[in-house]
Amino acid sequence: MTFRLTMLFALSSTVVLLFLGYLIAGSLERHFEEQDMEVLTGKLKLVQHALEKVRSTGDLNVLPQQLDDSLVGHHGLELVVVAPQGQILFATSGAQFPPSLLDNQVRVDSARPTVWTTKDNHPLRGISALARTGIKNAQPAIVAVATDISHHEHFMSSFRMTLWSFVVLAALLTGFLGWLAVRRGLAPLQAIRREAAGITAHRLDSRLSADTVPVELATLVEAWNEMLARLEDSFRRLSDFSSDIAHELRTPVTNLLTQTQVTLSKARTSAEYCDVLASNAEEFEHLARMIADMLLLAKADNDLVIPHREPLDLVEEAKGVVDFYEALAEERSIVLTCSGSGLVSGDRLMVRRAISNLLSNALRHTPAGGRIVVHVDDTGDSAVKLSVENPGDTIAREHLPRLFDRFYRVDSSRQRLSDGAGLGLAITRSMLRAHGGDAVIRSECGMTVCELHFPA
Repeated sequence: MTFRLTMLFALSSTVVLLFLGYLIAGSLERHFEEQDMEVLTGKLKLVQHALEKVRSTGDLNVLPQQLDDSLVGHHGLELVVVAPQGQILFATSGAQFPPSLLDNQVRVDSARPTVWTTKDNHPLRGISALARTGIKNAQPAIVAVATDISHHEHFMSSFRMTLWSFVVLAALLTGFLGWLAVRRGLAPLQAIRREAAGITAHRLDSRLSADTVPVELATLVEAWNEMLARLEDSFRRLSDFSSDIAHELRTPVTNLLTQTQVTLSKARTSAEYCDVLASNAEEFEHLARMIADMLLLAKADNDLVIPHREPLDLVEEAKGVVDFYEALAEERSIVLTCSGSGLVSGDRLMVRRAISNLLSNALRHTPAGGRIVVHVDDTGDSAVKLSVENPGDTIAREHLPRLFDRFYRVDSSRQRLSDGAGLGLAITRSMLRAHGGDAVIRSECGMTVCELHFPA
């Protein structure tokens, strides 16, 4: 980028200087031409006036001397007067004019001078015109006058050489100054590059400093830092997920291995073998459910979960799930209530499973004698909200955003105290997002509320 910007600066300055030099050179050329035309026109009128005074052949004989006298002090000026019959009435020494200026058809009002080079390589600029004499019935003579423009050509040649030299030096100087400016201007980007190069998978907590960069790059640094924050969060979640899934699989596999080894340590009765097989079957069922849930989440992550939509009365679906958990709630002296109204379009099995996951989670954390409230509310803004509210320990604010992560548990000891594998809330959110909705949790003052937002 430094090289390209430097070349751009140098090229831009060169083009500007060349264009300016072209304008100046054109102006000088026109100025010299105007000066020459003023002299040439004056001499042409002088000769025309002298020819008008010629009344006889005798006057023609003294005309050359008059014209010679009029040219005294005008170095580099050449003049020729040609009679209608083609004979030369007067010509300065060594005068060389192109045939076009001595043509009988030359126009008197020709405003553009002719430029030519003599055999001696002297550049001349000249004009010609018709001049009438005072002799009756005489055809007009042709008068051509020219001036040497060697000094003009020499000046313009020197000017062009100076211009080219200045343009080359200016281009080099502009390129150097542009290089310095670009290096200085890109220094913050170089600093960002060095800082970014030092950020690895083990240093994702590092952030770029936004205080030392120009305002134009501040938004870039902010976007970069936001990306790093997302990467850090993703890496942390992936690391926690790997650790959690290893823990979740280790427990049932360890149970299966231990029971099998103990059983094989000595001969057992048929009843004892049946008990061991039944226990192993429970562990296998737990593993099968966990694998099925993980496959479901993998499909949801890749947008492969497509709901089979149908009109649903959300309250009726919630009451059906509440009835299913009613017996378990009575065992723990927990009261379940369901109220509200709301119609949605969704997959019946997915909706029931999402509500079931919330109720199961609420029953697990509600103390005996508590009350779980399920309420459906049609918000009127093209959305229907189902909330499950239960008493219990307040969940710390820093845990709330991660409750929907796979295998995430607020309890740091990670003891499997129930049949839950830590995937219920993650599955619930995936199902809601497959429907175009979302799930949120808030917890304060000993009450936890989980909300499912359905598009109406």
